[in-house]
Amino acid sequence: MLKTKYYLLLLLALGLLACNSSRNNQLLQHKKWRVYDVQVPAGAPYDITQVSQATELKRGYYSDVYYQFLDDNLFIATIAGQPDSGRYQLLSNGRIISITASNGQRNAEHLVTIVHLDDNSFDMKVKSGEYDFVLKTKAEQ
Repeated sequence: MLKTKYYLLLLLALGLLACNSSRNNQLLQHKKWRVYDVQVPAGAPYDITQVSQATELKRGYYSDVYYQFLDDNLFIATIAGQPDSGRYQLLSNGRIISITASNGQRNAEHLVTIVHLDDNSFDMKVKSGEYDFVLKTKAEQ
């Protein structure tokens, strides 16, 4: 009886984990996510170099960047009008996105942490050089 109870709880927990991942995938897919801001993560110790880099990234590299998550785990990043594709997979109950090359090999894997995700906004923590940054994006239909 006790084993059955634990087994049912485990199945319920696994079901809830799969639901969150599926929900995040639905929120991400079929939208064009435009980067509009680059910030230092909340709670990070103040570092003038990191703050300066966030401002430079916002004005430079991320000034014209879009991300799209499509069917069959296809990921497209468009930077300054130049698209590049790869594959994505949700990990850790849908809280982390693994982005890999088009062939799915993880030798050039980028891990992105979902900070906030709803129908219209998607904030993600990324690593650039030695610092973490939060890319704030808005959905464009």
